[in-house]
Amino acid sequence: MKPDVCSNVSSLIIIPCLNEEKHIEPLLGKLSQELDHVNAKIVVADGGSKDATREIVARISMADPRIVLLDNPRRLQSAATNLAVATFGRDYDYLIRIDAHGDYPADYCSRLVEEAVETQADSVVVAMETVGFGMFQKATAFAQNSKLGNGGSKHREGAKGHWTNHGHHALMRIAAFETVGGYDETFSHNEDAELDYRLKQAGFGIWMTDKTRMVYYPRSSVSTLFRQYLGYGRGRAKNILKHGSMPNVRQMLPLLVVPVFIGAFLAVLNWAAVIPFSLWAVACVGYGFWMAIGQRNPYGPLAALSAMVMHFAWSAGFWMELLSFRGRKVAS
Repeated sequence: MKPDVCSNVSSLIIIPCLNEEKHIEPLLGKLSQELDHVNAKIVVADGGSKDATREIVARISMADPRIVLLDNPRRLQSAATNLAVATFGRDYDYLIRIDAHGDYPADYCSRLVEEAVETQADSVVVAMETVGFGMFQKATAFAQNSKLGNGGSKHREGAKGHWTNHGHHALMRIAAFETVGGYDETFSHNEDAELDYRLKQAGFGIWMTDKTRMVYYPRSSVSTLFRQYLGYGRGRAKNILKHGSMPNVRQMLPLLVVPVFIGAFLAVLNWAAVIPFSLWAVACVGYGFWMAIGQRNPYGPLAALSAMVMHFAWSAGFWMELLSFRGRKVAS
């Protein structure tokens, strides 16, 4: 690609954030270096941080007017992106969504814009590489980077560039984003997959790039990991209820975890009731040991436990959303 490709189009770089004082300054420092090569503005949409995040961004924006702070009273990431586009989007061709709790290559935005121009895609999505630091976080990262934790999802494992139905949101043509109505702000989780469904239904193209990727830092405790995946499960169910789209095979398998867990209590009547739950647990732990041996990673067994937390929480969230929806229908 020619060096002037990125300067011929304009991009709105949006960072939804909340209490990210540890990450926001180095992230802005890295992204601001790209502003010299990409025709862009950076918008930090803050959901009411109680730490020093807002003060840090305000100080940086005083020195660089290309970086602005925007209040996001609804707090959600989906609302932050919608608000930033509504406020500034009319002057830009693309939006680039950046997660405050992640890391990016130095040429991340440039690569995305080049891919969008070259492929004429309406959305460019990326693969995620999960990286951890503490013991539990490293184990969770190991799980999320494996089929045990991601079910073979291409936006988790990475693949050659190809047209797809969904991926981790990175860049989107603002005209396409506005045509389908932006993110659905009733979704606290899975809003990206829900938007991708509407983009595809409207005939827009989604390109999974292999030219760049992001680094994601997983939750560092069992409780926060559980809550995250509980939300993912609820979001996926909500997506299905809204559009009538059935989950694929890799999502159907963890969906069964809560039913087989509940069924295991019937072992007081018949010991065979515990078999399905036992098979799931043994399969997870066995896969963890197999990863530990095959990849020479000592976190394999603990990664199995992280994966079990993710499976159970996702399944629980999914069924909770289905049951609450059924309850709302009965009540109405």
